[in-house]
Amino acid sequence: MSTATYTVKGMTCGHCVSSVKEEVSEVAGVTSVEVDLPTGLLTVESDGPVQEADVVAAVEEAGYEVVR
Repeated sequence: MSTATYTVKGMTCGHCVSSVKEEVSEVAGVTSVEVDLPTGLLTVESDGPVQEADVVAAVEEAGYEVVR
């Protein structure tokens, strides 16, 4: 089990959270996605290591930005 956290910029409502969760959930290996709207914190759990670029691409597909 592997856990990674990211900060997502641009989310303003529950729909934003749903969009990010939906896209990131589709990344291969991801088993759980949690998003905290007030802080923008995205927590991704997976069976093994997941490429950061894949998570960033999924967040961007949802229309948001990962802050580095």
